[in-house]
Amino acid sequence: QVHLVESGGGLVQAGGSLRLSCAAAGTIVDISSMGWYRQAPGKQRELVATIGRGDRSDYSVSVKGRFTISRDNAKNTVFLQMSSLKPEDTAVYYCNVVAQSTTTAPLQVYWGQGTQVTVDS
Repeated sequence: QVHLVESGGGLVQAGGSLRLSCAAAGTIVDISSMGWYRQAPGKQRELVATIGRGDRSDYSVSVKGRFTISRDNAKNTVFLQMSSLKPEDTAVYYCNVVAQSTTTAPLQVYWGQGTQVTVDS
């Protein structure tokens, strides 16, 4: 089984920065993509950024140029560096990992427990 441990959320003033981390632990044979989603109150969960094996990354339009996703393959960890934060970035941020737990298992999607990011205006 694979479980994800997130850290780094908190309260920050508009214009500030935060860095989220998500470490994947457990039995892991391979990790395909890693990413971050977020869900604001009353809204659907939305993609923030993803990064593939070759470090190819994609961002939502709303965060492009302000957020940077990266991964440390040796530590099965994904990071989200958030800068120039805005009040509309306030949400619970969820880590997402697509991984294979054994050589015969299919790729599965795993979710972190979520970490709150609050941007105060």
